[in-house]
Amino acid sequence: MDDEMNSLLKNKTWELVKRPKGQKLIECKWIFKIKEGEGGNDSVRYKARLVAKGFTQKEGVDYTEIFSPVVKYTTIRCILALVVQFKWELDQLDVKTAILYGDLDEKIYMRQPVGFVNGNPENVVCLLKKSLYGLKQAPRQLYKTFDTFVLKHGFQRSNYDVCLYYKGDGGKNSLYLVLYVDDMLLASCNKTEIDDIKCMLKSEFDMKDLGQAKKILDMQILRDRNKDMLFLYRHDYIVKLLKRFNMFEWKPVTLPLSNHFKLSSDFCPKTDEDYDRMSKVPYANVIGSIMYLMVCTRPDLAHSISILSRFMGNPSEEHWNALKWLLRYLRGTLNLGLVFKFDKRGIMLKGFTDSDFAGNRDKRKSTSAYFFTLCDTAISWKSQLLKIVALSSTEAEYIAASDAVKEGIWLSKLLNELGFVDENAILYSDNQSVIHLSKNPMFHDRTKHIDIKYHFIRDVISKGIMKIGKIPTQVNPCDMGTKIIPLNKFLNCLKLLSIDAM
Repeated sequence: MDDEMNSLLKNKTWELVKRPKGQKLIECKWIFKIKEGEGGNDSVRYKARLVAKGFTQKEGVDYTEIFSPVVKYTTIRCILALVVQFKWELDQLDVKTAILYGDLDEKIYMRQPVGFVNGNPENVVCLLKKSLYGLKQAPRQLYKTFDTFVLKHGFQRSNYDVCLYYKGDGGKNSLYLVLYVDDMLLASCNKTEIDDIKCMLKSEFDMKDLGQAKKILDMQILRDRNKDMLFLYRHDYIVKLLKRFNMFEWKPVTLPLSNHFKLSSDFCPKTDEDYDRMSKVPYANVIGSIMYLMVCTRPDLAHSISILSRFMGNPSEEHWNALKWLLRYLRGTLNLGLVFKFDKRGIMLKGFTDSDFAGNRDKRKSTSAYFFTLCDTAISWKSQLLKIVALSSTEAEYIAASDAVKEGIWLSKLLNELGFVDENAILYSDNQSVIHLSKNPMFHDRTKHIDIKYHFIRDVISKGIMKIGKIPTQVNPCDMGTKIIPLNKFLNCLKLLSIDAM
């Protein structure tokens, strides 16, 4: 607590003033935590943090805007692919007591913290000058402070991800900074330039230099420079997840879902007794935990999570059994992650799209999916239920391709802005009719009812922004994002996306 107070006072977080008459006060409280060292091997560290009770703030009085951007996971994976491709250095920094660096725009009065009271606590209060943990606007104010500082020192902000900064004209000789609240990655071919940026940042912020990046946002990074490889995985997170839900000792399985699960809303509880029994099952907690894993490093979970999350509001015993099956799959794939490798062909952005037809048992909607790879490693993926009912497989896959093109355009523009022009960006589909339809207004009688917004893919293809090509179904990794497939084909999809064990 003394250490925390010293940090707060050193940073001039507040000043003690006489309480204005009738002024509402924000309460605060102490939060205590025991933090283990890296890998749990180092001695434990006792941490105390003073937190404002932001839930008592009123909009328009104590805060206005609270949105704070964070870097996209796709952007992080793009940078990691470039790091391996160009043999860059990759270092990590952490801002100590980061939130305290944000300047407040509003006048906020807070009660003095327990154990550190000067004078009468009813008359002498804290007038906050800097952000404090717990305040609704605190992350936004930190971002504004950091953004202003780095732009002043020669960095440029990306137009396609505002938490990605670069210094230089772009390309492999520039320096890149990735920001996620208080975690930073620095990537550059020049180690001296990285050290100079670290000194520049330390002049303004109290930074912790973590050296070569080994972990970012709970994603573990293992780099083998001799093999020009980088492995991104979440072994420790999966172990904690399985132990938390008492599934670590269960027998592993080889597929995320099996064909014997016929999931639909027909199984949902219909009696009070069934509903009460299922309400005690942590279904939503498990879904949320696995979804976080899927978003970070596991594209192979996208389809199963897309299906199982549809029943979070009222899951049945059958849905719960399917979710436990998915946990058993995780038990057998603890070390699975994304493998970034050097590609002799250079920077190549490729997309894959697919859709099933009326696979949803409840509303007969189709499930669409896309996967994008950079240098043959998955960097972006999505599996979702279409918003409309498709009347044919061509229509379902055409709509899926339109959604994929939007992601492809964003990725192309992001890479182009960073100086990596890829004229070979291509989207692959295994449906020949979709390819013809995206290039020409063919099959008019069968497609005249399709919403005009899905036809923008024709404009994109005609302008050469992206290309579209045919790929055999056997080598389309999107199959695992739209349906349950046999083991041999599933393993081939993992290989096509560079998903492998450590």
